[in-house]
Amino acid sequence: MFPLRALFSIGLFLVLLKLRLLRASGAKQPGAAQRIGGGTFVTSDGTRCAWRAGEAGEAVKVRVNCERQRGVNKTRCEYLGRPRSCPGYNSDPKAFWKQVARAFKKMRDKVCVDGRALVKAGMCKHAPRDANLRLDRNSVKRSTAVPTTPPVQPTSATCVKRADQRRTAEEFCSSWASVCAFFMSMLQSEDC
Repeated sequence: MFPLRALFSIGLFLVLLKLRLLRASGAKQPGAAQRIGGGTFVTSDGTRCAWRAGEAGEAVKVRVNCERQRGVNKTRCEYLGRPRSCPGYNSDPKAFWKQVARAFKKMRDKVCVDGRALVKAGMCKHAPRDANLRLDRNSVKRSTAVPTTPPVQPTSATCVKRADQRRTAEEFCSSWASVCAFFMSMLQSEDC
């Protein structure tokens, strides 16, 4: 009878071997979406957008993330479609995704906004309408972060208080004025 550790080691080895074989064969791992296309573009107002396409069962889901001014305005959305119903996609998927990238660049300001606008690949003109990518209106999420304000610089009134502390220290402590001023500044910590 094998010890429990040996059985656990053998089981772990078999699971890792199976995952490695799945990756080597190009098969999809269970529960993982396979990335099939992607790219970036910039809208007319300077918003940078990145998109990634992945398989979602029979359909294809394209996630678009747009960010303007260092994360102040962010928009996320998803497009859904069934490009497999297009004969051109089945014969040359790489060309299909290049055409989708061009379509996103042409759409520019309508991305994640216009639900009627379709992302079309030229090779699928005669394909069924569901071969084109359509905005999923429920997936649109916008966030606007309030820009942080820089810390307020001390005013001259604060510096006047510090000068008053020095005068007070000189009056009461005479020869120990610098030490007194130091302790007074610790008690009233308003720096210039």
